[in-house]
Amino acid sequence: MLVTPLNHWIGFHVGLVVLLGIEFLYARYASHTRHTKSVVETAVWVAAALSFSLVILRSLGSESAVQYLAGYAIEESLSIDNLFVFLLLFKVFRIEAARQPKVLFWGVAGAIVMRGAFIAAGLGLLARFHWISYAFAAILLFAAVRLLMPEKKDDKDATPAWIAWVAKLHPVSLRQDKFFVYENGQRMMTMLFLALIAIEITDVVFALDSIPAVLSITRHPFIAYTSNIMAVMGLRSLYFLLAHLLTKLRFLHYGLAAVLAFAAIKMLAASWIEVGPLVSLGVIVVLLGITIAASLLLQNKSSMHSS
Repeated sequence: MLVTPLNHWIGFHVGLVVLLGIEFLYARYASHTRHTKSVVETAVWVAAALSFSLVILRSLGSESAVQYLAGYAIEESLSIDNLFVFLLLFKVFRIEAARQPKVLFWGVAGAIVMRGAFIAAGLGLLARFHWISYAFAAILLFAAVRLLMPEKKDDKDATPAWIAWVAKLHPVSLRQDKFFVYENGQRMMTMLFLALIAIEITDVVFALDSIPAVLSITRHPFIAYTSNIMAVMGLRSLYFLLAHLLTKLRFLHYGLAAVLAFAAIKMLAASWIEVGPLVSLGVIVVLLGITIAASLLLQNKSSMHSS
């Protein structure tokens, strides 16, 4: 396993803390609308992610920089799929728009810890057992097929059964101002906390797809981790920026399925064919670009016909 100097790890996390502090102060004190704040915050995180590629270029070389960009692109694209689930979860739990940023903040904080653990475990398994790469490829293929299967509307709108199960074990309050409250002298979890649990469980499920995908691009721990985290960090602002657009991207899941299938095929054929990170980055951008463009073009045609 490739070793990265300790100062690289420290510098990256110090940079994250600084960016989070800037974002917190801006979100708290800026007098802009929620949409304007989302645009600014998304631009900051994307700029930070791209700027960090220059740091990697200088310290680790051009190949590592391209691997980082490819890993960032594939994780960012898969994160868009997370946004659909976030929309559904907030609808199921009836979380008010003003309370959603708090859930997403702590959800992303938990995701950072889990993604780091998942990447370390995945790299350890790949280094010790070569056949694990085939298992990861199978997971990616399964995820690609799952994206292509139609979802029943009844299943999408149904309240998860585990909510009722949790309510039987521990009383649940309908309040959304805190994660835990006292009512009638009893400490109770709130619907806000249940929504947070759902977000964390969702991230674990998506990590089972995204971690093998990024490991198909690079086996460098620092590159895999930083590309993954930088994509996840911008997820909160991206949610509020794209929430109203997600329903219009009706072909996006085909592009995501194609990206996952490409990553799976790359892992399966690694012993015979070497696909460079620059080619991987190009394939990811083209696949997503085609499906997003097709979604928007057909949406515009439908709007013109209806009018």
